[in-house]
Amino acid sequence: MISKIPATLALAVIAFLAFGQATLPATRPSTVGKIAASATDVVPLDKGANVPKLMLKAADGKAFDLNAAVAKKPTVLIFYRGGWCPFCNTQLSGLVGIVKDLTDAGYQLLAVSPDKPEELAKTMDKDKLTYTLLSDSDAAAIQAFGLAFRAASTQFNMLEQYSGATHHALPVPAVYILGTDGTIKFVHFDPDYKVRMDPAKILEQAKAALPK
Repeated sequence: MISKIPATLALAVIAFLAFGQATLPATRPSTVGKIAASATDVVPLDKGANVPKLMLKAADGKAFDLNAAVAKKPTVLIFYRGGWCPFCNTQLSGLVGIVKDLTDAGYQLLAVSPDKPEELAKTMDKDKLTYTLLSDSDAAAIQAFGLAFRAASTQFNMLEQYSGATHHALPVPAVYILGTDGTIKFVHFDPDYKVRMDPAKILEQAKAALPK
């Protein structure tokens, strides 16, 4: 006995017969420049896009021009939630193991969070980090990359303490590999904050992104 054709498939067949092709569902709109309602709603900048013009702050509070830094060296850019997050601390510590290999390949490693500069300094000491942490306390960078989403209300007080701001935004953890030409060469992100890209895979992708 022949089973019935699902309604959605039938509609696609009708569209194909009528117009020569079926219409595919539209992709979700980008969340660049916005704070998404949830982590699963985030649609960030993708491979091939230009690096946004951004000024961040280093752990000593001094201004850090991201674009000027990227123009000098290819960059592995990490977005993490903050020094309060145990999964982030595990990730940050694990990245120490690839710093030398990245440096030898010509890269710099930068990690960005909404934490204010003084909190970055605490994280660097706690996790014995040998690379640069950057403050995006106003959430400008995570919005510019399209990674920002609204945190749960139960996290508001803690986020205000760490960022010194009331935007209540967090980034979906992400890895970007940036070329000196100012374009994005590779992206990895996951709405599940417990999922982080393996450092060895980051190193592999970084080497693959270098000009041949």
